[in-house]
Amino acid sequence: MKNLHTLTYSNKKILLPILNDLKMHIEIKENPFELHAEELFQMAARINKKRSFLFVSRLLGKHIPIKPQLGLWTGFALAARYEELKIDSLSAKREELLDCYHHSIANFQDAPFIRKETADPVIIGFAETATALGHSFYKGFQHASFFHTTRELVEGMESIISFEEEHSHATSHRCYIDVSMLDNTREVILVDDELTTGKTAINIIKDIQGKFPRKEYTIVSILDWRSKENDQKLKQLEQELKINIRIVSLLKGEFSLEGALQIEDIQQETNPLITDNVETEFISLDDFTENSQLPYYSRTLAGKENPGYYLGDTGRFGLLSSENHWMDKAADYLAKKRLGTQTLCIGTGEFMYIPMKIASLMGQGVSYQSSTRSPIYPHNENHYGAKTAIHFLNPEDEHIDHYLYNIPSYAYDDIFIFFERKVEEDKLQLLLAKLKETGVKKINVVHCSGR
Repeated sequence: MKNLHTLTYSNKKILLPILNDLKMHIEIKENPFELHAEELFQMAARINKKRSFLFVSRLLGKHIPIKPQLGLWTGFALAARYEELKIDSLSAKREELLDCYHHSIANFQDAPFIRKETADPVIIGFAETATALGHSFYKGFQHASFFHTTRELVEGMESIISFEEEHSHATSHRCYIDVSMLDNTREVILVDDELTTGKTAINIIKDIQGKFPRKEYTIVSILDWRSKENDQKLKQLEQELKINIRIVSLLKGEFSLEGALQIEDIQQETNPLITDNVETEFISLDDFTENSQLPYYSRTLAGKENPGYYLGDTGRFGLLSSENHWMDKAADYLAKKRLGTQTLCIGTGEFMYIPMKIASLMGQGVSYQSSTRSPIYPHNENHYGAKTAIHFLNPEDEHIDHYLYNIPSYAYDDIFIFFERKVEEDKLQLLLAKLKETGVKKINVVHCSGR
C-alpha cells in the first residue's frame, strides 16, 4: 500500500482556454486521490469586476448537472482525506470511495464512517455553493454538529457571527444558530468548494475566535489554489491567534491568468423551442416534512416579509443529528411521477442538499443541479463550463437574479424543481416559461414546506 505522504504529484502543468484570449495556467502540486483535473472542473468567464473567471465544478451539482450520488460522494471523499490527515494514516474508506468513483457512483452509500474518537467537530458549510458539500461532508461523521451560513434575512433572528466573502457576487454571510453550537472548544471545520486566496476562511476564523476561542480549525475545499503568499497569511494567522489550522483538499495547485476579457452582460439564450403542450404540476411535500418545518419567516431585500416555513433539516439553523428518513419516503413518492428515463432535479440557491439527496433516491437516469446567483458568460464549446444560460428573477425574492446553466434542448423528459417553501404561482411564470423551452414534457414544482 502507498504511504500517505507519497500520494501526491508535483509540477504537472496545464494550460486551459477560457474564452477568446483569456487562458488559465495551472500547476498541480498535490493530488492525493490521483484524480484527473479535467474531471473535477471546467473554466468559464464570470461577469464580475472583482474576478473575471470561474472554476466550474463538475462535482458540486451547481452549474453543471451531475449524478446526485457524485455530489454526496464528494463530501465523503473530503471527509476521508480529512481523516487521513487527522490520524496520519490511510483511511479505511479510501479504496471503497475510489472504486465507487471509477466504476459505479450510483452504488454510493452515505453511511457515516469517522468515529467520535477520531473527531467530534462543528462543521460549517459556506453559502451558497457549499451548503450541500458541507452537509454531505458532515454525513461522514458518526458524531458532529453542522450548520451552513446563509445570505437570507430571517425575520426576528440575529446572526451570532457574520463575515464577508469579498470576491463573491453576494458577499454577506449570516449564521442563525443557537449560541451553544459554537460556545465550546470543539474543532471547527469550514467547508467551501474552493480556496483561491483564503480570505473568506480568515474572516470567519477571526470572527469565531474573537467570540468563541478554541485551538483547532480545519479548512476543507475541493480545490486549493492559494499562492505561497496566501499560504503564509494563514500561517501568520495561526501564530497571531495561537491556533492550529489544517487544510484539506482533493487538488492543490497554483494558477495564473493570461489575457483579458471585457463582458458587459450575459447573452440571452438563443433558439428557444416552441412548446405549447408542456404539463406543469405543483407538488407539496407537507405530509413528509411536517415535523421538520420551523416557524421562521424571511425578509426580501426590499424589507418585505416573505411567508412560508423554513425546513429544519437544511442545516441553516443547525443540526445535531443527520437522521432524515422523510427524504427516502418523499423520493419514492416523487419517483412515481417521473416520465420517461431522463429526469433533471433542480435545487434553488442555498437549498441544495435536500433536493440532491432526494434526487439520489429517485432511480436511474436522474441528474441534479441548482440555480445560482453567479452571472457567467455562456459559450457553447466543449471545454467551456457554461454552454447555455437561463436568467430569471428569484421567485422567492425578485430583487435577486438567478441563473441555470448547461440545460441542453431535449436532454430530459421531465424536470423537478425544488423550493424550500411554497412560492406564489405568478412569481414562477418566467422561470417555467424558460424551462419549457428546453423541450421537456413535464415540469414538477415541488414545495417542501407548503405552509
